[in-house]
Amino acid sequence: MRIACAAFALLLAAFPALAQNVKITPIGSHPGELCANDRAIIFEDPTGVRFLYDAAQNVTGGNDPRLGAIHLVLLSHMHGDHVGDLKLKAPGEGTCANSARVPAPNSTTAEVVAAKNAVLVTTRAMAGFIHNKVDAIGGSGSKPMDFCRTLAITVPVPAACSSRIDLGGVFTAQEGAKQGVEFTIVHSAHVNDVAPSLLSKAQQDLLKADGAQLGYGPPVGFVVKFTNGLVAYLSSDTAVFGDMKTVIHDFHKANLAVINLGPNPGMFQSGAYAINDLLKPASVIFTHVNEAATEGGKLRANTQTAALMKQVKAPAYLAISERTMEFDGNGKCVSGC
Repeated sequence: MRIACAAFALLLAAFPALAQNVKITPIGSHPGELCANDRAIIFEDPTGVRFLYDAAQNVTGGNDPRLGAIHLVLLSHMHGDHVGDLKLKAPGEGTCANSARVPAPNSTTAEVVAAKNAVLVTTRAMAGFIHNKVDAIGGSGSKPMDFCRTLAITVPVPAACSSRIDLGGVFTAQEGAKQGVEFTIVHSAHVNDVAPSLLSKAQQDLLKADGAQLGYGPPVGFVVKFTNGLVAYLSSDTAVFGDMKTVIHDFHKANLAVINLGPNPGMFQSGAYAINDLLKPASVIFTHVNEAATEGGKLRANTQTAALMKQVKAPAYLAISERTMEFDGNGKCVSGC
């Protein structure tokens, strides 16, 4: 028995990530709440790799002190509330239903990528747009942002770059010689028109003349495979679609689902079916609720979020701003939930 215990201890020492958890910290408009405009979430792998999922309108800029070290930035689509056409004036300003924000002409995504010298993980179409914005921040004397040289990189990188992948593509990031975190781009049933305020005046006028919008290829979600075994599905804004079962559940075997709600994709109505019958995760985190879902850190009973949570079979948690949750490799929350 002693020999077996000693052997197990040696195994954990040799593979420390197996005994550790993934830390998940939402970054929203009001500390301790889940508010209408909240989207941004920071993930930290046990190996130290840290990434921001959709900078959105939730950061005060690239040097928001709540961010800390950020090695990668994930961008799901070009809507202003995700790419970040506005930035938070200050945490806690405004109301939970309508936070105080100011313009971010280069996008909060580009601001964070530039400030953190980070890797952008998104499609090539969206990457080209952010490249130009990062270059604008750097000025005429800076080296233009480009794609990363390979699809497996070590962080931190010497210069900001992007992943050069599209739907189905896989990109890996590791710190030092440790095992890597794997990012796969997956389908999102949504639209991907860019926030007009981020376009040039000439482009805005051209689009306005025809009542048109400018799209940047398909919007995307992500499957992230962490080194402790956790497999997280980051839905982005999406309606229900069949790949939730065949690709996300059957192939990738996601055991944590981070689900964007909100009225446009209809997830308040169809989310329970998507989670209970298609995705079947061990745990769920709800974000992007488009309503002041909490008050004093507690779920408000008369909200659409509360109604949906009653229908979900798996343990469901709220993306409370600045409250860190920890998940083990089986998708179970072990702290902060």
